[in-house]
Formats: sequence, structure tokens, C-alpha cells
Amino acid sequence: MIRSDSETTRVEAARIISTGGVIAFRTDTFYGLGADPFNRVALQRIRELKGREDNKPILLLISDMDELDRFVVKKSDFFELIANEHWPASLTLIGPARSELPTELTAGTNSIGVRLPDDEGVRALVRMCGGALTATSANVSGRPPARQAQEVEDYFSAGIDLIIDGGEVTATEPSTVLDLSESEPRLIREGAVSREELAKILKMAR
Repeated sequence: MIRSDSETTRVEAARIISTGGVIAFRTDTFYGLGADPFNRVALQRIRELKGREDNKPILLLISDMDELDRFVVKKSDFFELIANEHWPASLTLIGPARSELPTELTAGTNSIGVRLPDDEGVRALVRMCGGALTATSANVSGRPPARQAQEVEDYFSAGIDLIIDGGEVTATEPSTVLDLSESEPRLIREGAVSREELAKILKMAR
């Protein structure tokens, strides 16, 4: 079910999330599949929809910086510095996960990837839905990420409770993923923040 993005649609999305449902929405990069990150049933639905391997963790969007402590524990000074200086951005940071997070979210890695998106509209939706949403790309594993609502529906004829039509995305790259869960940073995926930009960020943070 595709609905245009509106206040009414967002209220419905928040209701769906609170009752364990799954939505699709435009993130700061591509369309993503959103669910309550603490709801194991909803997380398993996302994995089944995507045909995703159980050993791959699911990334999150947060609405505000103060939501970070719900997911990341024992943040290093390095993590704190990069988050404070360079968020919001299309930069996903991986840190040590809180022990109470579902394994369906972390895939048993003991780490979690979180992003504060540089899009106030996206953050407002996430805030309405409880302050954090899963944001794994809305596509079957191995297929390109959906760039518009109709592509989401084409990928998933069933299984998604609501598709919010936020228009076609303008992003050309996914978020950059940087692992800061260990002593040395590790680039997992180069995306919207280029390797060169990231090198400057890391140099400035040291």
C-alpha cells in the first residue's frame, strides 16, 4: 500500500511501527525498510523479505544524537568526536552494541551501525516512530536499492504494511560505513562520504 508522505501518513506509520509492523520510507540515501529495532518479530520479517543472510547486521537511523546511548555502549573518544563533529551526514558509524539489543539486529556481531541522517524530514519521521528505525535498503538481496516508492512495491508485492511515497531519491550513493568498534577505524563501505573525505575526517580527529 503506497501513500503520499503527509502528517496523516506519518501518524499511521508510527502506529504500524508501534504494533510490530514494517514500513518502507525514503531515507537520506535510498528507500529503506523500517521497523522497531527492539521488535524481534519485525526484524525477522525484514530478513525474510530481503532474503538476507543471518550473519549480516541491520543498520539503524536515529532521530537525535541523544538516542545513540540506547544502542551504542562504551563509545570511544574517537567515536564521540566523529559523531559530534560530522553528524548529521550520510555516514554510518559502527560501535559496540548494548547487550540487550536483539541478535536479529546485530547478527551476533556485538556491534551496531547507526546514522543520524542529514535530512530533517527523515529525522522527523524517525522521531514520530520512537526515535530509531531500521533502515536496511528496500530491495531483495542482490538487487539495486529502490529509488522510488513504486520500485519498493515492485520488489515486494506483500509483506510491507505501508510504503510512504517521499518522492524519488536524489542520492547516487549509499551511506559510507565506518567501523569504530575497535581501536583502529575500518572502512566497511565507501559511499556518499568518499574515501578521501573520510581520510581528512580521520586525520582531523586524531
